[in-house]
Amino acid sequence: MSDLTRHQSWIDVVDGVPSRPPQVRLFCFPYAGAGASIFRSWQADVLDGIQICGVHLPGRGDRFGEAPFTRVGPLIDVLAEHIRPFLDVPAAFFGHCMGALVGFELARRLREEGREPIHLVVSALPGPSLLRGTPPLHALPKADFVSSLTGLNGIPAELLEHDDLLDMMLPTLRADFELCETYEHRGGRPLQCRISAYCGGRDPRCPAGLVESWRTETIGKFSSRFFPGDHFFIDSARTAVLSAISIDLLGTLYRERSRASA
Repeated sequence: MSDLTRHQSWIDVVDGVPSRPPQVRLFCFPYAGAGASIFRSWQADVLDGIQICGVHLPGRGDRFGEAPFTRVGPLIDVLAEHIRPFLDVPAAFFGHCMGALVGFELARRLREEGREPIHLVVSALPGPSLLRGTPPLHALPKADFVSSLTGLNGIPAELLEHDDLLDMMLPTLRADFELCETYEHRGGRPLQCRISAYCGGRDPRCPAGLVESWRTETIGKFSSRFFPGDHFFIDSARTAVLSAISIDLLGTLYRERSRASA
């Protein structure tokens, strides 16, 4: 396996962008149980100049046979290694729920190297300082665990109808929840990049008031956006979400260029 291929197993660069170099690469971190493939269709609906790069984690898709991570720190160590070759153009991060946490911690790691992304979009997750104290779900018996996820609209109906397939996915889902539920927020300098926090108006895991707590994680510009829908509003309000991402990212690029030319 070539060095580039090794990195590409982690970073799914979507084809179909113009031949000229992208203005910004948007690295997209999936929610619990999901893979990079959920972001592939986004490329056609974001503005020209944004290149979608899905982050492909172990334990799902064609990496199903690999053990998923259960702790944030070791995952960030590995992700930092594999994302560096793709940081030759400005980078932005998008993460939904678990993905928001992973994107945030990776941004903090890259800041230590002088490679902080220019924009962090966090979706469906309260600020990291508020994550402790929630009742853990990952160790619940199967029936209770599945019931909890079903209440979030977090398991496709067709999967619930096939118990054998559900059993195949449960170890990855449990590992992802364990990763989030064992996370401990570390104090330190806030980021410098812009943070945009998105949330669904009917999301029981991330009420609108809690999403504002992301404001303290950056000294840069902060904004919040609210969309119709539940925890998975990125599907039900897809067009509005991708429009917001496009507007937010290109606004950041404009400010970065204005600052550089001043």
